[in-house]
Amino acid sequence: MKVYTKTGDKGTTALFGGTRVPKHHIRIESYGTVDELNSHIGLIRDQDINPNYKKILERVQDRLFTVGAILATPPDKEVLKNGKERLNIPKISEADIELLENEIDAMETELPPMTHFVLPGGHTTVSYCHIARCVCRRAERLSVHLHELEPTDTMVLTYLNRLSDYLFVLARKLSHDLKADEVKWIPEKL
Repeated sequence: MKVYTKTGDKGTTALFGGTRVPKHHIRIESYGTVDELNSHIGLIRDQDINPNYKKILERVQDRLFTVGAILATPPDKEVLKNGKERLNIPKISEADIELLENEIDAMETELPPMTHFVLPGGHTTVSYCHIARCVCRRAERLSVHLHELEPTDTMVLTYLNRLSDYLFVLARKLSHDLKADEVKWIPEKL
């Protein structure tokens, strides 16, 4: 399979099902941002962190490929002419969301309660995690916008929302594990 096809040289790309759209289309922005998020998560996974976090992050990366495939499929192309679903892969499920929630709950038992907003930073690995959280929020915003224009699987929206929560708590837990300073944001007084 060639990497370059030249079919996108004029600024369009094909979705699953063959529909061509401009590369700036909200659907492309949505799954492109999910792809960007997946790369940032790979960067976190490449750090010297707890092997369990790596295992969870690898699972997240797998699920993000599924999210991207769902977002790359327009509603009118989800079902083939023979009645079968175009995407012959496991969809995002309640179990995927529960995994993130269980991980969040487990990490929070080892963290002090949050009393203030936290400034991102303190350690490079923690900063990578905060960047991934922000990219995840952008992916969620774009996917919500897409959903308003062309309904998509709402489990995708829930998953992205929960994933951003997970990445925030993971950043706090990494700060704790790495003994990095967690700087509270305390607004200056006027």
